[in-house]
Amino acid sequence: MSEKPVDPTVVVVLPGGGGEPLAKALEAQLKAGAPPAPPVTHELWGEGEGQVTVGGAVLPYKVKVEGLVLRHEDEGHAQVRVSVTTYLRPGAAPGARPITFCFNGGPGSSSVWLHLGAFGPRRVLLTPELSPRPPFVLSDNAYTLFEESDLVFVDPPSTGWSRAQAGQDAKTWHGVTADVEAMSELIRLVLTREGRWASPIFLAGESYGTTRVAGIALRLHERFGVSLSGLVLISCAIDIGTLEFHPGNDLPYVVILPTLAATAWYHLGREGDLNELLAEVEEFALEDYGPALMKGARLPADERRVIAERLSLFLGLSREYIERCDLRVSLERFIKELLRDRRRTVGRLDGRFVGADRDGGGEISEYDPSFSSILGPFTAALHQHMHSLGVRRDDEYRIITEKVNPWRWDGAENRALNMSEALRKVMVQQPHLQVFAASGLFDLATPYMATDYTFDHLVLDGSVQSRIQHERYPAGHMMYVHEPCLVQLKSHLSGFYARCLGAEE
Repeated sequence: MSEKPVDPTVVVVLPGGGGEPLAKALEAQLKAGAPPAPPVTHELWGEGEGQVTVGGAVLPYKVKVEGLVLRHEDEGHAQVRVSVTTYLRPGAAPGARPITFCFNGGPGSSSVWLHLGAFGPRRVLLTPELSPRPPFVLSDNAYTLFEESDLVFVDPPSTGWSRAQAGQDAKTWHGVTADVEAMSELIRLVLTREGRWASPIFLAGESYGTTRVAGIALRLHERFGVSLSGLVLISCAIDIGTLEFHPGNDLPYVVILPTLAATAWYHLGREGDLNELLAEVEEFALEDYGPALMKGARLPADERRVIAERLSLFLGLSREYIERCDLRVSLERFIKELLRDRRRTVGRLDGRFVGADRDGGGEISEYDPSFSSILGPFTAALHQHMHSLGVRRDDEYRIITEKVNPWRWDGAENRALNMSEALRKVMVQQPHLQVFAASGLFDLATPYMATDYTFDHLVLDGSVQSRIQHERYPAGHMMYVHEPCLVQLKSHLSGFYARCLGAEE
């Protein structure tokens, strides 16, 4: 009578310490040719069900929090575990309902901001000043994107609960190319596991997340043959050259000018319509200020004085100060200088916020008051939400981390990273792909005119260019934390998704 074979996936621990010999015996059996246990592809950490009311309709959803393991393409060993939170509509036909993959930026940020601030079925309740007292409240989100699409919120490697696996170096994924490749593979894995290859597929990103999304869109198309329906770009950072103030790069000074003027208008109690002011400043930036900076040392003294006086009028800074800055008031200088007489600074993510530094005479602000005001509420809400779903993890959920630094800017070390070409290629190659962009009028980090500049220089013909929609909101980088803007954003996105799906044709 033959013996029953031992299941190599089961280890029995015997009384008196017999587990170790048995384990060795099982190891020997495995080496002898017994089939190994199947590799772990995911870890389910929590799940639940809920419903949210949107426009009078009750939308049920299922949510799960899991770690998806990405493996080496050829060797098959585990490389990195990516934490993902997914919201699915129960009973919906998988191939018909859209699915949207959401990424925040940094690099080094988790997906908490889009998850619990804008798109998810639950959101953080904030006061009009965005600084509620504890206890912080998480409520149903009547403006959720779940009405239009299933949602997948992704934490890139080293953020959230995403971690490199045993024997792997986390730095491997801390770079532009590796990040795009890993997140593209994550999307492929989700589409396969959930049976969603036939679904309309959307990508959504914020800030550096827009950089990431542009790269992912092209990678998905060229590597996996994925056709996308739409890209949602919140606070664009597609062309980093429009955002970084370096010697010899005059472009950021030009494209940030309307946002600086809007911030001065807000704090200095200027009269008049903001949109009319912005139109005037945009014209000045393009017709007068930009060409003046291009002249450099050749700029005549009288023209220089006229430019300085106009800048003084728009920015609320003295003409003498502007001339000492060589007509170039950088972001950091403006943040410190606008309210220096009050010993106050203004926010970077939202210029309407005010902070107070220890050194009132310094040149660089100590912190961003527009970020510090929301960090606590979002952190508490994330952990509250995860706990309600049964997640019990002792390791830190990294809301935002410096562990991804130094970030590898792959091929852009001697120039600013520009993902415009990736965006252009995928738009040309996918004739139905639509792009929606949202910008805040008071966002000093990614000014709206920088986004206009990026789109205006994609070198697209009119039929392709018409597939780009850019909306502005009277708020900052995270315009959705301001509820009236969230309402507007929801309305715009509802129309955008309808167009992408052919409902408005």
